[in-house]
Amino acid sequence: MKKILMALLLISSTATAQNLTQYVDPTIGSGGHGHVFVGANVPFGLVELGPTSLPQQWDWCSGYHVSDSTAIGFSHTHLSGTGIGDLFDVTMMPVVGRPAYARGEETDPKSGLWSYIERSTQVVRPGYYKGKLLRYGITAELTATQRVGMHRYTFPQSTDAAIVIDLMNGGCWDKATEVHMEQDEGGISGYRYSTGWAKNQKIFFHVKFNKRIDGVETTADGHYARINFQTGDGEKVLAKVSLSPTSVAGAKANMAAELPGWDFDATAKAADKAWNDELSRVVITTDDAQQRRIFYTAMYHEMIAPNVFCDVNGDYRGSDDMVRQNTDEGEAFTNYTTYSLWDTYRAQHPLMTLIHSDRMPDFINTMLHIYREQGKLPVWHLMANETDCMVGNPGVAVVGDAVMKDIEGLDQQLAFEAMKTSAMLDERGLKEYRERGYIAVEDGNENVSRTLEYALADWAVAQAAKKLGKTDDYNYFLKRSKSYTNVFDKKKKFMRGRHADGTFRTTFDPFVSSHEQDDFTEGNAWQYTWLVPHDIDGLVSLFGNKKALIAKLDSLFVVTGDLGKNASPDISGLIGQYAHGNEPSHHIVYFYTMLGEPWKTADLVRQINTTLYHDQPDGLSGNEDVGQMSAWYILSSLGFYQVEPAGGRYVLGSPLFNRADLRVKGGTFTIIAKDNSPENHYIQSVKLNGKRLKKYWVDYADIARGGTLEIQMGKEKTKWY
Repeated sequence: MKKILMALLLISSTATAQNLTQYVDPTIGSGGHGHVFVGANVPFGLVELGPTSLPQQWDWCSGYHVSDSTAIGFSHTHLSGTGIGDLFDVTMMPVVGRPAYARGEETDPKSGLWSYIERSTQVVRPGYYKGKLLRYGITAELTATQRVGMHRYTFPQSTDAAIVIDLMNGGCWDKATEVHMEQDEGGISGYRYSTGWAKNQKIFFHVKFNKRIDGVETTADGHYARINFQTGDGEKVLAKVSLSPTSVAGAKANMAAELPGWDFDATAKAADKAWNDELSRVVITTDDAQQRRIFYTAMYHEMIAPNVFCDVNGDYRGSDDMVRQNTDEGEAFTNYTTYSLWDTYRAQHPLMTLIHSDRMPDFINTMLHIYREQGKLPVWHLMANETDCMVGNPGVAVVGDAVMKDIEGLDQQLAFEAMKTSAMLDERGLKEYRERGYIAVEDGNENVSRTLEYALADWAVAQAAKKLGKTDDYNYFLKRSKSYTNVFDKKKKFMRGRHADGTFRTTFDPFVSSHEQDDFTEGNAWQYTWLVPHDIDGLVSLFGNKKALIAKLDSLFVVTGDLGKNASPDISGLIGQYAHGNEPSHHIVYFYTMLGEPWKTADLVRQINTTLYHDQPDGLSGNEDVGQMSAWYILSSLGFYQVEPAGGRYVLGSPLFNRADLRVKGGTFTIIAKDNSPENHYIQSVKLNGKRLKKYWVDYADIARGGTLEIQMGKEKTKWY
């Protein structure tokens, strides 16, 4: 017992003492289609402060792409890894001289405020950004707290220096609808209302400077304010910008609480500590420096969102556009935003239930408050706005998982009410799905994907109903969860678009994708035939037997074909037709373990972890998707993955690291992979707390309470269960 205690203390002290932020490279995923945020922030913070570039194209959804070095300024809100761009609120640009108040064009260097940033000297690390604006000769440094961004600008000598506040220009689909700025005793205050992905976004702000202002010039339309200074050579001018979803008063209170002083270096150090504290939730042991960088960068990306979306006193803006107190209708909670649930229900949320158990009550209670405010669980929620982006009922799966795992601080009866109500609405094809058993071709595009997503969400409702003793609901939703069978063509052995009269589409090519214009969402029939994570036995029945299903599954990873000229760009990271660059494929490799051939899962997991994740800007095979792509890597490199959308069975695969120590609710859960190597990547046997594990999964409860999972690795393709 004494030795065990000493070992636990050693693990704890090692995690605390390690500088894990040194292994994080925030630019991983800033190339290709990764779309990651690059700038300064703290874990789950509202403020994501970084450069916003000139281009407003798909690969600039985060405002940054490695291929481009322009900047229109430094914006205080960004998205990370999304396929749609929005936010870019309250942009600041330090200038010398009198540039035009406009976004500008790269073909005309004098057309706007923009400047090139010297990428060769750029520094990006968790909580800190540094870049030199070549046009103005100004070095910009950024750091942040949860609700406050801090700027440090090193100016040249000038009698015409200024910091311009830009409320007009965002990026991509964002458009300002109403803005206001005014000078008050404390600095500059105002608000920015905008429309875009979030149709009715409202953000309030307060700005303070550490230097006497020589004057403020505001354009007639109120879109820009120029704060004038006189600067000496090398003089540093500091600015603080606090945000609030509720009011200017809220923004001022947030600044007073989080960043009352002017010590930039101390603030950056505190941000680094905040990241180290969160990164230390998982401590890995490996000799592979590249994989260490990939892992901790994945951890970093996984903790960018959801974002805190309330003031320090708990006030927040609800989905009904009302300012609410966080004690309305229950105990106090921290409100969050940026719920990319179609992506994150698959891996990020199952990961967070393990290593972010302290935040899970707030994540879920936010979703339940959204239900109360808008009448359904969130689908893709952003800045108090339901975007209804993507398909299915992913919020149902996340809440169902929380119910099944007994997440603390959760009203399980309310949670079930929210799940059931959301599943019984008449919107987004649910009425047709409920009445017919599938969404027909005539009901709109992406009909197969919508049917499959609703079916797996129904399974989550059924499991929660069973747990809570609601037998009638269990039977009803379990039956509905079989609806995937209604879009399976037993002759072609694919999920297919089906007409209302019961016939399948006459034109069918399982390879072809026509983005947003066919039966599938960002995929094709080869990829979507496997979207039955909740019922592997039912899928076996559709194929006739396990052997036939495995043969078809084998084909998935080798077949090639023409995706068509209008294919979704999200179909990326291909191994055959398996598309790791998009979420619907993410569970598929674990089917082999569930079907009795775990060595095939091991081969594929190792292949994906070592060939589709890199420590370079183009290091992701698709959109980061607000943490999902990284969460897949984290879970799979640890050695398991939750396939079913709710319930907590983490299916074993192939651990990448010799050892990993997870900080979980009950203490520490240690994973030891003995004799692990690129050659020895097959599981030979498994012990949980010293006892042989005779099943292919580890239960959530066993991980959450802490313990030790010993995995003997080797070269033999064996089945240990």
